[in-house]
Amino acid sequence: MSSTAVIVRGIKRRLKTRGITYRELARLIGVSEPTVKRDLGRGNFSLERLDRICDVLGVGIADLVQSEEEQSALTELSEQQEQALATNPRALVVTYLIVNDWKFDEIVSTFQFDANELISVLLKLDKLRIVDFRPPNKMRKLTARNFSWRKDGAVQEYFLRRVVPEFLNARFDLQGDEFRFVAGMLSSASMLRLQASIRRVAAEFEQLAHHDARLSLEERDGCSAILALRSWEYSEFSKLRRIAQARRGAARSRSP
Repeated sequence: MSSTAVIVRGIKRRLKTRGITYRELARLIGVSEPTVKRDLGRGNFSLERLDRICDVLGVGIADLVQSEEEQSALTELSEQQEQALATNPRALVVTYLIVNDWKFDEIVSTFQFDANELISVLLKLDKLRIVDFRPPNKMRKLTARNFSWRKDGAVQEYFLRRVVPEFLNARFDLQGDEFRFVAGMLSSASMLRLQASIRRVAAEFEQLAHHDARLSLEERDGCSAILALRSWEYSEFSKLRRIAQARRGAARSRSP
């Protein structure tokens, strides 16, 4: 298969994974939908246009030419897999660590797991096909670099109920901290552009974490970020709207 065909296949796969239609892609890169269809049908696009497509997808060209093994890696877990993790916090912690490239000895030396306890958890994760574990301590994550939790899944629900409140209960005034809350009125096209920007930032975070995984634990610190965007209006604002507008605002707040 030619390099161009591999790149086109990679683009189509990531469009499908992210739920981006040809029409949405065309709008985001500033061309017509027939142009997008023609380019992806023939593989006849300029490097500039390829760069713009990569920006929308939040990936680099190298990510589009992954090996077959990388392509088969899990971009998200099944509902059953996530439910098993959400009801077993220790398994969820170990999964989080392995997804972030922690090694067996690093987990044992840093957290309250002895080798036998960790092996017991890893055997469960192997059975769930989240990790490929080979005793005594060889483990390989089965998740992709662009792995994410299900938007409507048990783990995200766990994060929203337990993790997010604790995360936000801070002043964000330490070195390296950053907090911005912005609000305004945007068109659908602008919302799509911001969605693409969020995907690019998330992809950059993942690439940096993957790169820094080669460093020692002493050279790394735990780091988390919340990147979110939705049509929403603060309830106290909605209360002040006139009736017709308030109903419209309430309907938007309920929209996924």
